[in-house]
Amino acid sequence: MIRRLKDYDFTLLIVPVLLALFGVVMVYSASMVTAVVEGFDSTHYLVRQSQWFVLGLGCLIALSLIPYQFLQRLVKIIIITVVLMLIAVKLFGTTVGNAQSWFRIGSIGIQPAEFAKLGLIIYLSSVYSKKQAYINDFTKAVLPPLVMTALILSLIVLQPDIGTAFIILMIAGSVIMSSGIRTKHLLFLIMIGVIVLAIAVPNMVTEVRINRFTGAYQPFEAPDSSGHHLIQSYLAIGVGGLTGEGLGQSVQKLGFLFGAHTDFIMSVIAEELGFIGVIIVLSLLATIVLRGLYISNRCKDSFGALLAIGISSMIGIQAFINLGSISGILPITGVTLPFVSYGGSSLLVLMASVGILNNIAKQVKQREQDDQQQSKQDTDHHNTNRGGTRWVN
Repeated sequence: MIRRLKDYDFTLLIVPVLLALFGVVMVYSASMVTAVVEGFDSTHYLVRQSQWFVLGLGCLIALSLIPYQFLQRLVKIIIITVVLMLIAVKLFGTTVGNAQSWFRIGSIGIQPAEFAKLGLIIYLSSVYSKKQAYINDFTKAVLPPLVMTALILSLIVLQPDIGTAFIILMIAGSVIMSSGIRTKHLLFLIMIGVIVLAIAVPNMVTEVRINRFTGAYQPFEAPDSSGHHLIQSYLAIGVGGLTGEGLGQSVQKLGFLFGAHTDFIMSVIAEELGFIGVIIVLSLLATIVLRGLYISNRCKDSFGALLAIGISSMIGIQAFINLGSISGILPITGVTLPFVSYGGSSLLVLMASVGILNNIAKQVKQREQDDQQQSKQDTDHHNTNRGGTRWVN
């Protein structure tokens, strides 16, 4: 039993849990005023996030115990479920923030696109791992999974949720690039992607999206409209300084900063806990991503390696886009900060993903230990044979 516990990657157990617990605290700090304004108790979002955390922790533990190879057996069920959920949300979903991307079950909101991220990672990892013997064949190996990827992206764009679609496109790209396809095939896909974007972007341009770019790169030209959110984020970050104003002492969350407990929670962290708090959060996120990439490099099973790359990319890309949005590097897209921002679907998927990553790490460690033990036995056996040999002149 003790040996089994030692096989787990405690970095990938402890760091995500600490980050999510910190997120629960910051969600409460950032949302207490918002909750009251909306007619709820001040602990409304705290209770919700805590419930999702407990459920997510259960998923993390369960998927740490279940061999990740089991997911490969369920890959058809997983990807079909994802597609059906995305179709259903377009037909029967609730519109939130100009996108019909949510199911409402009573007071509970579920966002299928979050589950699509992990579902597509599992699907692409499974399909490309099975095609390794002929991965250089573009028609047979590379192209078929792209059809499913395009379908999922199209369903999310139709909601429309461009931010999530872009994240999924980047995640898919990271798995495809790591699958071993030829460089010329990769360049061809990039060229096709550029052409598709060149055709699609003009048809997707709306006043709202133009305002997002204006707000990101020229916020002070429209301080009361498109630039308002970013300016408030700048104020929060600037006031925080090195050590911050103190936990719970943010002023910008008092109705000035929209989405203080969701998209802009890092701005509140910067204001209350300063540069030190921001660095701690970034360090924890970087630890998860780098640990996942390290595990993928050590994993000899192509399915496990691609799965680890996809999960690590998902966390890293989402964090980068969120941080880019609150700092003006990227347009505001409504992307949450992994493990920290308020959002049940996102937290549940992330915790489950880290559980899968931990199981991969566990099996990698066990395999390496078995290889070391076998190598030691072979060495001992060889030495014994040498010691028992008699030389005759």
